[in-house]
Amino acid sequence: MSRRVEDNLFPAHRAESLMRRAIGLTEGTVPHPNPRVGAIVVDPDGEIISERAHIRPGLPHAEAAALAAAGPAAEGSTVICTLEPCSHHGRTPPCVDAIIEAGIARVIVGTVDPDPRVSGSGLAALRAAGIEVVVGVEEDAVRANDPAYFHHRTTGRPFVTLKMALTLDGQSAAADGTARWITGPEAREDGHRLRAESDVILVGAGTVIADDPRLDVRLDGYDGPHPRPVIVAGTRSIPETAALMSRDPLVFTAGEQQAGLDGVAQVSVGADGRVDLDAAMTYLGEQGYVSVLIEGGPTIDAAALASGVVHRVVLYYGAKFGGGTGLPAINGTFRTISAAQPVTIESITPMGRDFKVEASIEGAN
Repeated sequence: MSRRVEDNLFPAHRAESLMRRAIGLTEGTVPHPNPRVGAIVVDPDGEIISERAHIRPGLPHAEAAALAAAGPAAEGSTVICTLEPCSHHGRTPPCVDAIIEAGIARVIVGTVDPDPRVSGSGLAALRAAGIEVVVGVEEDAVRANDPAYFHHRTTGRPFVTLKMALTLDGQSAAADGTARWITGPEAREDGHRLRAESDVILVGAGTVIADDPRLDVRLDGYDGPHPRPVIVAGTRSIPETAALMSRDPLVFTAGEQQAGLDGVAQVSVGADGRVDLDAAMTYLGEQGYVSVLIEGGPTIDAAALASGVVHRVVLYYGAKFGGGTGLPAINGTFRTISAAQPVTIESITPMGRDFKVEASIEGAN
């Protein structure tokens, strides 16, 4: 629920409109493990002085950047920020200090930061300095803008998205293994945007051996970070010459480390030749990874769904009929309708001749 702001300068609709604008500033930013944050400085007459977003770790936070851009004109103004300003020293100084030093009169906040290093202390510091603070404006929209961050800071685990590309009749590839291209350029480009938003991209050993992918982001003009590749190998040997070897991969095994992968990080999570994906996600969360994108084949997709680690599914349906049984998207046997896993369809979006379905899975770890 959003808290309503009521006065002559900031009637509710004005505060909500500015908060939505601040959310929009974060489009295309890649700040994880930090949150996506947008901030706007508004003068006493209600005019926007400056606005900024936090672009990536190590660069100024949104509030500090907006205040620096505003300069002396920020005194007596209002700051609208999507998330509670930080109150601790990290790579950058606390934003609450910048707000107080700038002489800000009021701060309107989308939601409280769940990070235990902040969580309420930033708001308390602002109020102690005599600054008026309003919290809860467009809160649902702020959380929806960065679900991975809120999930990670609340649970310590990454938010996991499973991506699949299918024909309209549900085939992930032809019987001979060919799958290029099930979808058109618009859907493929959107898939690369998913990669750009992810900290980690996870595949099984079978995908590495069969396709030798790079799993990087290929978007025109993109200069941001690429997701770290993670390989679920179990006991299968990964070729030393695999393209991913040049991209600092992390390999999950289920026992002893693999020989021949000098300098490659290997972590054992599992036994009897099977990687424990739940334990793997716990490990990734502990390493500070906020979001994971699974782009595996039918074996890893089935294992991820069965382990309960998937929070969101993104399905790209190509405008094609397989017209028969090829390779399934998910291995295994669908034995009875009562075994079907219910989901909530969040959106259906046309993409050229194709379309994308986004669905959330309740009860994921």
